[in-house]
Amino acid sequence: MMNHKNFASDNYSGVHPAIMQALATANVGHVPAYGYDEFTDELQTVIRQHFGDKAHALPVFNGTGANVVGLQAINPRWGAVICTESAHIHQDESTAPQVVGGLKLLAIATDDGKLTPELIKTQLYNIGSEHRAQPSVVYISQTTEYGTCYTTDELKAICQTAHEYGMKVFVDGARLSNAAAYLGISFKEMICETGVDMVSFGGTKNGMMMGECLVVFDETLAKSLVFLRKVGLQTASKMRFISAQFIELLRNDLYLHNAKQANDMATLLAGELDKLGIQPIYQVQSNGVFVKLSKQAADAARQKYAFYDWDTQGTVRLMCSFDTTSDDVLDLASLIKQA
Repeated sequence: MMNHKNFASDNYSGVHPAIMQALATANVGHVPAYGYDEFTDELQTVIRQHFGDKAHALPVFNGTGANVVGLQAINPRWGAVICTESAHIHQDESTAPQVVGGLKLLAIATDDGKLTPELIKTQLYNIGSEHRAQPSVVYISQTTEYGTCYTTDELKAICQTAHEYGMKVFVDGARLSNAAAYLGISFKEMICETGVDMVSFGGTKNGMMMGECLVVFDETLAKSLVFLRKVGLQTASKMRFISAQFIELLRNDLYLHNAKQANDMATLLAGELDKLGIQPIYQVQSNGVFVKLSKQAADAARQKYAFYDWDTQGTVRLMCSFDTTSDDVLDLASLIKQA
């Protein structure tokens, strides 16, 4: 069993003590099941404080479920989802979007993991032809799989373009908190005021034990999602335990504190590697650092720390978590330096 920190994924980290206490608090007595409980009711109020008065929260088990159920809700049977080639739904969710969601993905190559209005428009052809899936949803990740972050201006431009062509915008927010910490803005400014139609708000990568939350801004859609969530196997019988975690994560801005710590450690790591002449491949705008390491350096670091190979050219992904410390970062950099 590993008893030290790792840089493979922010999913490797444990549960923040305050979240664990929230679970213990929720574990008292009997309450109604399937979301008809006081914690899930309170979550609606808390979510609206952060995402605006029109927000509706639907807790689910995991990120794949959130993405598949959310995209199903806003994509017609004949529709298609525009995304990047590096998108989580394209690279990291197996065939769940296709097999479970029945989703057609139109993947676009990008240099930094971001879509732009110009790239989106490359898929807007044969509109009205029944022989081609009709682009209906634009899917983006905030932050992206490369750790880059959309600015509010970029988000507004994407939403404006999508809506102009009758499409919806879905944000995969597995690391939405890291984006908020980097940009220094609220979720309301980042999501509601830019025109995003739906977001999957992540908690597991930011100190929670499990759970994600679909946030929608249309009451009719929210009501239909209750049924679709059930069909999609994402309705938790003991939903209070997911809801209680999100309440605690959002209380006193714990989400921001956790995300900032992870981001700051990634920035520190990038700086230490830069001293060794190893520059990040992508801008460090969240909690991930992508660099090329020699086999010797990677093997030496892996004697103690786990991390993922990103490609076959020596690129590795080094992820920091809410509980990563400066000592962890300096130790990893020291191992690479010695190699």
